[in-house]
Amino acid sequence: MFQILVVEDDINTRRLMCAVLERSGFQTQVAGSGREALEVLERKHIDLIVTDIMMPHMDGFELTEIIRSGGSTIPMLMVTAKETREDKRHGFRIGIDDYMVKPVDEEEMVLRIHALLRRSRIVNERKLTVKNVTLYYDAVSAEMDGERFEMPQKEFLLLYKLLSYPNKIFTRRQLMDEIWDMESESDERTVDVHISRLRDRFRATDAFEILTVRGLGYKAVIKA
Repeated sequence: MFQILVVEDDINTRRLMCAVLERSGFQTQVAGSGREALEVLERKHIDLIVTDIMMPHMDGFELTEIIRSGGSTIPMLMVTAKETREDKRHGFRIGIDDYMVKPVDEEEMVLRIHALLRRSRIVNERKLTVKNVTLYYDAVSAEMDGERFEMPQKEFLLLYKLLSYPNKIFTRRQLMDEIWDMESESDERTVDVHISRLRDRFRATDAFEILTVRGLGYKAVIKA
């Protein structure tokens, strides 16, 4: 059973999140600050961290930086009332995996946690297989029907991201923030160009397709 560490200084919010997670089959550990979270991590095996930003003694940003500086790749979901683009950018820069703004939809939070845990397994294995297509993370290459080929880095990372979260809609801005340098002068049309190239590159496969969600962005769908 997966162990989730909930890092939240508000006791009522913390209890609610733990109740939601436990109803969904997870076991929970709790901490009221980043400092307490580090103490828990020293004692317990944790599969995923859900953390607030604004907390006493050590906030969620500092917690993330310390965890990542130690080389840990544990999945981290930031759940916070801070909703500015700069807050989100800063979180992704220092190593969070996903970001939700309070108040959160409980079902969506659980779905995101499942997706992060699945993605973590994929990343640890360093490859992702969908039917006749396999993506090799370290080699930035793909294999389709037994034929292996290298891919441009941004195309590879974009496809790896979409296939790691099948059926999840990503906005162009989300994809830009995570895959492109956040200081890059490229605009969101760059995503459209790379999606078009991916569709051409994998048009022969019946493993998946990349759908445009009008007014929102893109999602990958695994074909039946």
